[in-house]
Amino acid sequence: MSIRKMIALHPDVEGHVNQPLGDAAHHLMYCARMCMSCADACSAEEMDLTQCVRKCMDCADVCEATGKLAVRRSGSNEQVLKDMLELCARVCEECAAECEKHDHEHCKLCAQICRECAADCRNAAASITPDQ
Repeated sequence: MSIRKMIALHPDVEGHVNQPLGDAAHHLMYCARMCMSCADACSAEEMDLTQCVRKCMDCADVCEATGKLAVRRSGSNEQVLKDMLELCARVCEECAAECEKHDHEHCKLCAQICRECAADCRNAAASITPDQ
């Protein structure tokens, strides 16, 4: 199953998917879930990881919201989508930087998906032009 295929099936898209946006939508779904899982794991660690939990939860929420906008193809709100993708890239980078401070495997994995998602969000934002 692929979110890219679902987007391509939308009547307004007619099979022509913005590939960078499809890639971002895919990563946004995974990144949101990975960040929530990392936040949960951080809360169970013996050391105080309050800041990591916060950054992961914020990242999960921003990824979730951005992913919802990315898969909507009815109508047009391209500037908002571009702004959200750019914001999401920054939030993912901040989360990755925080997770990279810790030696936990869940933090390392979270940082990796956040960096990948940030790159996809930047690529998708660059592919969007107003009135697209």
